[in-house]
Amino acid sequence: MATLKDIGVAAGINIVTAFIFFIIFAVLRLQPFNDRVYFSKWYLKGLRSSPASGGFLNLDVRAYLKFLHWMPEALKMPERELIDHAGLDSVVYLRIYLLGLKIFAPIAILAWAVLVPVHWTNHTLELAKQLKNVTASDIDKLSVSNIPLYSKRFATHIVMAYAFTIWTCYMLMKEYEIIANMRLQFVASEARRPDQFTVLVRNVPPDPDETVSELVEHFFLVNHPDHYLTHQVVCNANKLADLVDKRKKLQNWLDYYQLKYSRNNSQIRPMVKLGCLGLCGQKVDAIEHYMAEVDKTSKEIAEERENVVKDQKSIMPASFVSFKTRWAAAVCAQTTQTRNPTEWLTEWAPEPRDVFWPNLAVPYVSLTIRRLAMSVAFFFLTFFFIIPIAFVQSLATIEGIEKVAPFLSVIIEHGFVKSVITGLLSGLVLKLFLIFLPSILMTMSKFEGFTAISLLERRSASRYYIFNFVNVFLANVIAGAAIPQTIGVAIPMKATFFITYIMVDGWAGIAGEILMLKPLIIYHLKNAFLVKTEKDREEAMDPGSIGFNTGEPQIQLYFLLGLVYAPVTPMLLPFILVFFALAYIVYRHQIINVYNQEYESAAAFWPDVHGRIITALVISQLLLMGLLVTKRAALAAPFIIALPVITIGFHRFCKGRYEPAFVRYPLQEAMMKDTLERAKEPNLNLKGYLQEAYIHPVFKGGDGDDDDDSVLGKLEGEVIIVPTKRQSRRNTPAPSRISGESSPSLAVINGKEV
Repeated sequence: MATLKDIGVAAGINIVTAFIFFIIFAVLRLQPFNDRVYFSKWYLKGLRSSPASGGFLNLDVRAYLKFLHWMPEALKMPERELIDHAGLDSVVYLRIYLLGLKIFAPIAILAWAVLVPVHWTNHTLELAKQLKNVTASDIDKLSVSNIPLYSKRFATHIVMAYAFTIWTCYMLMKEYEIIANMRLQFVASEARRPDQFTVLVRNVPPDPDETVSELVEHFFLVNHPDHYLTHQVVCNANKLADLVDKRKKLQNWLDYYQLKYSRNNSQIRPMVKLGCLGLCGQKVDAIEHYMAEVDKTSKEIAEERENVVKDQKSIMPASFVSFKTRWAAAVCAQTTQTRNPTEWLTEWAPEPRDVFWPNLAVPYVSLTIRRLAMSVAFFFLTFFFIIPIAFVQSLATIEGIEKVAPFLSVIIEHGFVKSVITGLLSGLVLKLFLIFLPSILMTMSKFEGFTAISLLERRSASRYYIFNFVNVFLANVIAGAAIPQTIGVAIPMKATFFITYIMVDGWAGIAGEILMLKPLIIYHLKNAFLVKTEKDREEAMDPGSIGFNTGEPQIQLYFLLGLVYAPVTPMLLPFILVFFALAYIVYRHQIINVYNQEYESAAAFWPDVHGRIITALVISQLLLMGLLVTKRAALAAPFIIALPVITIGFHRFCKGRYEPAFVRYPLQEAMMKDTLERAKEPNLNLKGYLQEAYIHPVFKGGDGDDDDDSVLGKLEGEVIIVPTKRQSRRNTPAPSRISGESSPSLAVINGKEV
């Protein structure tokens, strides 16, 4: 069991580690040759074209003396300017850290002022040491473990639980209101975007007489005759996209060998082996080989492109449909189109940057099966992952190491080494064990068929949160014991482990984030071996993004730990406050200077954030109830029962009051924006603006083929007359392009029936 000395040693190590990271970062960011790594956002936005200081190295000594100057600089940009600079998603993500500070700073002050004296002034653990040979540390004296059974002092914990709940709910409501207003204001003021006018239509029913494109046009010209503008069918271009990626990789190798040859004074042509991983097989001229491979792949791309355009089987029963106004798009996206609720399903189209194109080719009917399969897989992943985590962590303790390697007993029993193992090793092992988890969860989300990157990240974040709750929280607290009584006993005992985990993950880990080691190495490797032009140099930058799928579950784990331990072991709260403050500064700097957000969802993720904090609050209340039961405070425990009921009722209120702003677009706002736009730009060619917005990227000419324009022409072909061969055309008053006859209107049909 970790003592105050062990925690102090671990804190010292993590503080020194974080400080070293900051010093290394300060030196690296000042070097001109790293400018595109640590200020990549300014280059991508076109606001910076060269380093502020010339040359290869920065020799200005005064710049190094202010190595922490970036911290106050990161806090200077006002929030409104930051929204214009980085987008609303990034700003609202930062507000999650601010919310943590707003919630836990007053709670920490109140807990230390009231609960810590209540815990410390008891002598329960000292008596237990003498009478029952119980092991306890000074940290346990600051926790509820130091209060005896049947004590009247538990009334203090009930009062504090109510105070913490009321304060947390109040801050959540205020923040929900602020962010809902920010979202509405952002949507009302943002520039024109294709997704404002476009809906994604899925599960288009098959028709033997019409193509998908003809059927979509026919349906919307009939049912939205005054508002329909254009559409773009979805095609299965996944194989084509793979070929384009393959050619890009081959072109990179060709560029590398050409640069290598041009820089080689001996004029010896580079060679490459064709066998496994280039280690064996026939040796050939590398430049000629990759030139031939690039040409071969280019021909395959041209053939596959023609196949996609001409083969109707590659056209999926889905389409992006654009309207003349935002109001019409909002009506279509938020209403049912036919009597059969499983056909002609409409939803808001993601913005073009947000579309995850491979999943548009997934048949809609298979989505339920895919998601069920991934739910089962996630269940087994979550609960079977407990086994290796528990096993490895058992080895990361003093007792575990002595059991596996008895010959190390002399070393690990040394005071400093013992403190390092007790206060640092278990948290570090858990952190390393979770490195590959985000990639696994993102792969599972992709298999489920979500069509937007934002939805993929939100789904992955949701599962990461559940995984953290089960494997990081529950598994470390109980390891298979009964719920909730045993959890109530185990929670105070595990406070020291979570303190060490917070320091490893939330202190040193956050400080390490600012180094950008992976993008730094990749950029310099590409710059050395692949870059020939300024465009190549720009593509070599890999600024990344805020990573909602990994960052938000980490934040939620700290909300959970803070709310659970606030009435139990308040000593944990200062460590959480340091995390929120440090993370806010670091990520604000990264968002201003580095991260280039892939998409803009206007903070659509906030209901998920709010819901998970509410979940953490309810869990903390239930666990406190279990703890009071184990402490035989039977008269006190019933007073806690009302808290989960109040909290869930509060959540339902917020859901009804604020969530509609995040899932629906008010028609009033849409009409106002349309009216203003018509007044400012009466001659706007909206169809020209929208026509190529949702063309698959492989058809947009980025790969250098000359026939892209002709392919685009085939994909974008539009007609004025409704094309239909259908035998039943009672909803189609326009003449058919195929038959040349007009279909009778509904009024005529009804007249005949009468």
